[in-house]
Amino acid sequence: MNLKVEEKKMAEKYVKRETLTKAEKWRSLEGRLGTGHFQHDTIIIMADSSETKPVTAPIVDDAPSNDAGEGSSDTKQESHSDRKRKRFQDDGLKFGRGGKKRDMGRNAWSREQPDRRSRNDEEKKKPRPENSVLPAPFAQDEIAAEERKPKRKVAVLIGYSGTGYKGMQINTTEKTIEGDLFTAFVQAGAISKANADDPKKSALVRCARTDKGVHAAGNMISLKLIVEDPDIVQKINSHLSPQIRVWGIERTIGSFSCYQVCDSRWYEYLIPSHAFLPPHPSSWMARNLEEAADETGDREGYESRQAEVKDFWKTVEERDIKPIVDSLDDDIRDMVLQAIHEPSDFNPDGEQQDKQEDQVKQTADLNTSAPADADSKPEAAAETAANTDTPMPDQPATLESTNIPTEQKKRIEVAVRQLKTAYNAARRAFRIPEERIARVQAALDSYVGTRNYHNFTIQKTARDPSAKRNIKSFVCNPQPIIINGTEWLSLKVHGQSFMMHQIRKMVGMVALTVRCGTPIERIVEAQGDLKYSIPKVPGLGLLLERPVFDSYNEIQAVKHDKEKLDFGKYEKELEEFKQREIYQRIFAEEERDNTFHLFFNQIDNYKERHFLYLTSKGIEATKGAGKLDEQRAVKSKNDGADAMEMQ
Repeated sequence: MNLKVEEKKMAEKYVKRETLTKAEKWRSLEGRLGTGHFQHDTIIIMADSSETKPVTAPIVDDAPSNDAGEGSSDTKQESHSDRKRKRFQDDGLKFGRGGKKRDMGRNAWSREQPDRRSRNDEEKKKPRPENSVLPAPFAQDEIAAEERKPKRKVAVLIGYSGTGYKGMQINTTEKTIEGDLFTAFVQAGAISKANADDPKKSALVRCARTDKGVHAAGNMISLKLIVEDPDIVQKINSHLSPQIRVWGIERTIGSFSCYQVCDSRWYEYLIPSHAFLPPHPSSWMARNLEEAADETGDREGYESRQAEVKDFWKTVEERDIKPIVDSLDDDIRDMVLQAIHEPSDFNPDGEQQDKQEDQVKQTADLNTSAPADADSKPEAAAETAANTDTPMPDQPATLESTNIPTEQKKRIEVAVRQLKTAYNAARRAFRIPEERIARVQAALDSYVGTRNYHNFTIQKTARDPSAKRNIKSFVCNPQPIIINGTEWLSLKVHGQSFMMHQIRKMVGMVALTVRCGTPIERIVEAQGDLKYSIPKVPGLGLLLERPVFDSYNEIQAVKHDKEKLDFGKYEKELEEFKQREIYQRIFAEEERDNTFHLFFNQIDNYKERHFLYLTSKGIEATKGAGKLDEQRAVKSKNDGADAMEMQ
């Protein structure tokens, strides 16, 4: 009994001490600020009385002004304690900074969460985009008349060709894969009219987001659908273009998210074998590779890495190009030879080359900063090199920079077309040797394991933990396939997860390493702390093979008696779709546009130092990147001064 009395007295004493401390603070604040600052009431409960005492609480005023004006000389200098009280909030009689939140229990935290229904209602009130590709909202009477059916959490297994689409992720103003799928769901009755105006209401989640033009033989989205109709898959496919197919719909557990549950992903990249040919000897890259090999004493090593293809261009020049050149008129022969290897606006490929040059500007280290000692940003250097209209000292003049009669210009254009056709035919006839394929595989092996890929994506630093990714395997099929006379290689990568542009930059680094005769160790160096400018190869050849859900299939699906998420049961349909809608589109587009040749041709003729780490000098060759234009300007100025002195 005495113990309980003692505990009660101690509790009353503690409450009294805490309460009196607050009251004393109020009196001190009132004396300091004056009663004019007190405008509304709050209540302090004294421990020794059941009565309540009204006390006015201060309104937070702005800090005293330092500007000269009325009463400025009488302003008392503000103390540290006063500044703290300026931020006072009368919530529970607490002093201190207003931005800091106290810890709260689970129930209190739940009560403070926003009302999702209210949030969705507010979203609906926002003005709808004028050119939205999503279904238009239904009238209220139509929504009311529709029979209510239960929604189920499902996984939708899909495949698609990305040609003509602005990527996978839904966008209200662009044509996307998810946009077409959502519209088909609504038209097939898998999504009610009440939820047809907003994909968020169906909790739509994608497993893997693909970029513009990228394909997927197998991908997955998870959301809530009405799946009572046994023919729902056929009805959805009837509202889709042949480029998009729904393979199947599987019921899942209620908390399923295909993005979070996915264990790993398989990707395939198709690339023509001529992408691994060395740069043409007349290109800027080829000249730098030769010079660096001589300067570093690596000539023997460089030639050994190019041994299986060292005579390719020599043979093509003698067999295919020389007869055409010999047949040209003397007055245009030199200009044709100068123009054939230089991008310009007059030739038939001018528009494509302009587009490709823009792509080089985007991938010429525009995603990262310049090398450590670079004095200017590569963005500016790349843009200057790409947009300059003045022929460089080491750059042959083009037709645009000379006064050529129209008749002569037409003959040059015809000759350029003939030579380009001959070069294209020679590249497509190339068959990659086994030694070259082995070198490609050795380069791909440099990625296996957990490594740092900050140079293989955008907006990542070497210290960013998220830049580390695990690659389980990266394999080049040793048996190339020949489509319409062009040989193609299939590169398949299996990884836990991938960052933006990572696979395209990984393939780009391998292709540049092999075609330039670069030591394979350069790929490992690019996974270190230093910055490397790695261009991303065209998205044309990239294909999401399928995601993997082994953990879910082995644990959750078995535990809850759900179907396993496996693309294997649709293998036949999937392969037919790949051949018809994906592979054939890739092959046809490359044959029509020469996408890969134009890309590597621009890299070979990109007159800046950002890619010169591919030479025998390594990363040291990129030092001073961005100064090339300045050096050219100085040289031109000096040449002009010398000419004036000679006069």
